[in-house]
Amino acid sequence: MSNNESLLARRKAAVPQGVASAAPIFAARAENAELWDADGRRFLDFAVGIAVCNTGHRHPKVIGAVKDQLDQFTHTAFQVVPYETYISLAERLNEAAPIGDAKTIFFTTGAEAVENAIKVARTKTGRPGVIAFRGAFHGRTALTGALTGKIMPYRTGAGIAVPGIYHAPFPVAHHGISVDDSFAHLEALFKSDIEAKDVAAIIVEPVQGEGGFYVAPAEFMTRLRALCDEHGIMMICDEIQTGFARTGKVFATEYYDIEPDLMTVAKALAGGFPLSGLIGKRDIIDAPAPGGMGGTYGGSPIGCAAAHAVLDVIKEEDLCARADKVGARMKERLAEMKARPDTAAIGDIRGLGAMIAFEMVTEKGGNTPNPAVVSKLVAAALERGLIILSCGYWANTIRLLAPITIPDDQLEEGLDILEQALVAAAS
Repeated sequence: MSNNESLLARRKAAVPQGVASAAPIFAARAENAELWDADGRRFLDFAVGIAVCNTGHRHPKVIGAVKDQLDQFTHTAFQVVPYETYISLAERLNEAAPIGDAKTIFFTTGAEAVENAIKVARTKTGRPGVIAFRGAFHGRTALTGALTGKIMPYRTGAGIAVPGIYHAPFPVAHHGISVDDSFAHLEALFKSDIEAKDVAAIIVEPVQGEGGFYVAPAEFMTRLRALCDEHGIMMICDEIQTGFARTGKVFATEYYDIEPDLMTVAKALAGGFPLSGLIGKRDIIDAPAPGGMGGTYGGSPIGCAAAHAVLDVIKEEDLCARADKVGARMKERLAEMKARPDTAAIGDIRGLGAMIAFEMVTEKGGNTPNPAVVSKLVAAALERGLIILSCGYWANTIRLLAPITIPDDQLEEGLDILEQALVAAAS
């Protein structure tokens, strides 16, 4: 029987180094917030596939819906022989999204959703340029990697990025970047790099994911919507990591008094099954001609079945309220850990709902990023049975993405382990 050690050796021999793994363990089984590795060790999973299993690993309702679909059919390709569940899922997302008179198309990955959002914006406007933000993460493909606002490791060695992409600073007040700074840079872009009339879209995460869980200020989102309206630019909200109750609302965009033109979704949409989507205003998303969008596996019937179940669970178990409760407890405990004199130094603690992060800094009460301690902390947590992920533009952030369905006792157990790991990382 394979164990972690033998699987690590086989992985090294068979799999390219370009796909990295955060943990040197291999999953054998998982249930809600718990995961067991190939050596039989139990872990609490505060990563859940990077915010994919918001409803927990193997939620019974999701698994049941997939089993039922398996008994009917597994694949026809929607653009060959369509099926009702794709349409009904689109109807549900059209109603749930903060976009009036919407339509939805499904794909397989988040990167595909973003690629097609840019395609729609360029087709609708007839313009080539796109603006994203520093620290943003929108994917690893040639186009989405260019949108991602960080070179290392996503574009390292790949040469010059796809042209027509520009980046502006994302507002992070405690790192000295204000909303005014962001907009001054956007205006400078229009003066020195690309005319506003040549910009098809501005794409933004309401909460930066890989960039460090920085929450977009309300003023920033309002002014960005106004800027787009002024220049005829499409506003795209990337909700791939923030969607489906993670932030305490079905979509994080609901926190703002704006309506995006297009919105990308994926990750938690289907509770662990591959499915992504692009939701948009009818007159915009209809811009590509028939056949201009789609994909062989786009809107898989298995994924659609799972997504229907996920939406049911969010409503039936009131996961938006649960996310707020989980996140509030995380922040409360993190504040206590920060105050301890014997833990590695914690800086800013932030997040919406159960999308919580904290920064590691060089000294108590300081603000200087300390990326060196992050790997020690992640390893110390794993050694004690907790899976956590790092992130951040400054590479000094720990993100906590426990399933929203995590039982209270396991939430406390995981936070206890995190506290122990912070003490260990200080030594």
